[in-house]
Amino acid sequence: MKTIMLQGTASDVGKSVLCTALCRIFKEDGFRVAPFKSQNMALNSYITRDGGEIGRAQGVQAEACGIEATVDMNPILLKPKQSMTAEVIVHGKRLRDVKAGEYRETYVDQLWPVVEDSLNRLREHYDIVVIEGAGSPAEINLKDRDIVNMKVAELADAPVILAADINRGGVFASLVGTLALLDPHERKRVKGFLINKFRGDLSILQPGLDWLEEYTGIPVLGVIPYVETGVEAEDSLALSSLQLKKQDESPDTLRITVIQLPRISNFTDLDPLYEEPGVRVNVISSVDEWDDPDVIIIPGTKNTTEDLLWLNSRGFSDLIVKAARRGAHVVGICGGYQMLGQTLQDPDGIESEHPCLDGLGLLPIETRYIGDKHTKQVEGTLTGLPIGRGDKIEGYEIHLGRSQLKDGAQPLIELRDGRLDGAVTHNGHIWGTYLHGIFHNRMFTREWLNQIRREKSIPPVAEKVLSEAERREAIYASLASVVREHVNMDKIYEIMGIKDVHHSRA
Repeated sequence: MKTIMLQGTASDVGKSVLCTALCRIFKEDGFRVAPFKSQNMALNSYITRDGGEIGRAQGVQAEACGIEATVDMNPILLKPKQSMTAEVIVHGKRLRDVKAGEYRETYVDQLWPVVEDSLNRLREHYDIVVIEGAGSPAEINLKDRDIVNMKVAELADAPVILAADINRGGVFASLVGTLALLDPHERKRVKGFLINKFRGDLSILQPGLDWLEEYTGIPVLGVIPYVETGVEAEDSLALSSLQLKKQDESPDTLRITVIQLPRISNFTDLDPLYEEPGVRVNVISSVDEWDDPDVIIIPGTKNTTEDLLWLNSRGFSDLIVKAARRGAHVVGICGGYQMLGQTLQDPDGIESEHPCLDGLGLLPIETRYIGDKHTKQVEGTLTGLPIGRGDKIEGYEIHLGRSQLKDGAQPLIELRDGRLDGAVTHNGHIWGTYLHGIFHNRMFTREWLNQIRREKSIPPVAEKVLSEAERREAIYASLASVVREHVNMDKIYEIMGIKDVHHSRA
């Protein structure tokens, strides 16, 4: 079994995407390959087939490998919940909420055997394991308790490729500085550099690359251009880049406003909306940015009650209720769905110190928080909207609360396991669901948006709709092609100790 590890000079330099590309390339070359990240801190999570919760990046990487994701691919997931507190998830299951100091002092040592066991199981079943680091391996104040970068490389005896984002500037300083802060034995593990997100003329960059190789004695394995990959992001830093995506703007454009909650989670739920023609998505965190939208979306959150209080204090609640009364469409996903209801009850202090809060009152539901976290891949049929009745809907659930429909409310979806999900008002303008990924049901999303267009006397969009599976496969293939073109894969195979790829492929 061979390993390769990708570490970065900072967060959001593209480690997850580059690991996804390597996973697909190794698969295309005939290897059985799996991803691994010992510890992930992210609010975007992925639910495995057996209901385990892992970082979304490792779920995506498993898809690129053509395999089912398992909890061994990300044995420890930390989900920030409040200031200096995170929910700790081990092997896909909630352990408890832990403060940062307590986690460093107590849990790091306790959980290291979990990391070892998971990596060993992967090594037994795959030809190659692609390992992703986190942040930077050179955070001096954190190195003694770091169980995701160089300690994992040593455990796996993995060569390390160090990646940097040139789009931020200072790429040579960040690479050389990172090397300088590593211990000598760690520095020896770094076998190559990747420079990511490059824009411009490579010939102008070349003198810097030559200097870097001469100064460090480490080869530059590739310069990857800045491209919109379409691969789902896991780091909340990527939220700001959503606003930079090219969006339609015409008299027939549907305006969708998404409230950027302070503790927003699983924001990849929004990705399909950016990819729909005739739509402009505005992610806002201030009422000053309000633009009288056609559709308002309250996304998921890691702390519904605290974000509901934030919504109230910032003036969003009144704006949303008034817009709904004027006929705007309002959608809530998971925590956003709970906020649209009548009350949020937490007498046992599961999520906050508030035993009961009033919701926005736009849906006839009541939510109560319980200690048992619900994580599951689900599918069902759409029942509650005027479009797509009977259509298959897929998604995944991650929530602590349970919501009860009141006064004969209409559910949104009838799930295959017999449960009912979500709620809809009588005219279909306001609805909510616990299903993350609901907009990834591409035909549903198109039909829903076209229904809104018909209400506004806007011509429906008739372009072909690719299924989510078709789209994702195309993304992984395209990403692999770009990386193959700009990265010396022969050198990477050599670094890994694989001398004859064609022989291995056979």
